Amino acid sequence: MENGLFQGRRGANSLISRQDGADLAVAALSFLASEPDRLSRFLDLCGLGPHNLRAAAADPGFLAAVLDYIAGDEPLLIAFAADQGTPPERIVAARRALEGPA
Repeated sequence: MENGLFQGRRGANSLISRQDGADLAVAALSFLASEPDRLSRFLDLCGLGPHNLRAAAADPGFLAAVLDYIAGDEPLLIAFAADQGTPPERIVAARRALEGPA
């Protein structure tokens, strides 16, 4: 996500490893799952259901997609960042960290 709020913060990406990004994405999925309406909306937009969520999670791009979803909804991003006690910019940087080599 590159809107005005996050431009110029690419340096934060160097502070987050790929594993840190994956860990934050797992936390984001747990955050979504903690509220049935939030999880339902995410699953609907992804075309997933409870029956195939676990299989989708095994896909290497899935964790990045979770962070894309969170980052694409500013109120959700802010709520998740507050839940994690981390700045929203760190979540966006975590998403970028997942783009690197495995």
